[in-house]
Amino acid sequence: MNKKSIAVDMDNVLVDIEVNWIEAYEEAFGVRIAREAMLGIPEDQAFPDPAAAWSLLYKPGFFRNAPVIAGAQEAILKLQEHFDIYIVSAAMEFPNSLLEKYDWLNEHFPSIHWRNIVLCGDKSVIHTDYLIDDHLKNLDHTRAEPILFSASHNAGIDKHRRVNSWAEVLEFFETEIAG
Repeated sequence: MNKKSIAVDMDNVLVDIEVNWIEAYEEAFGVRIAREAMLGIPEDQAFPDPAAAWSLLYKPGFFRNAPVIAGAQEAILKLQEHFDIYIVSAAMEFPNSLLEKYDWLNEHFPSIHWRNIVLCGDKSVIHTDYLIDDHLKNLDHTRAEPILFSASHNAGIDKHRRVNSWAEVLEFFETEIAG
């Protein structure tokens, strides 16, 4: 019997890029913004200088040193018992992130085999049964069942099934696992 497959985004789904971005901006420019300032707007627009904030994404180490989102590690291990899990990240936009994301995954998610890591430019080429992502630009063009993972920038969007945490992801897939 073939397992169903789940593609899982990295940034703001496995990796807490928001916290990392806030801390990197404060370190670089001496200004700290509140996470709440990111609610409902494009991520970089929450910072006093959006262009400066965006430039941080190209700095070596930005993606490598970000924290794991709570519950992600345990949830991925549980889901791997029943599904083929693929980590899918549009890493080509930030070329420094390719090796950093690969190294980050090896450290924090060693159960993910390198064959199940897809660092790409356009996620519409991914053909899994489900896609868990925080951006509509990926979910709107997938052939998979889209699942919107809550992040500050997507607050108030009701276009796809939403999950607010990894506990809710597991809850969603309980019926698949039981069936």
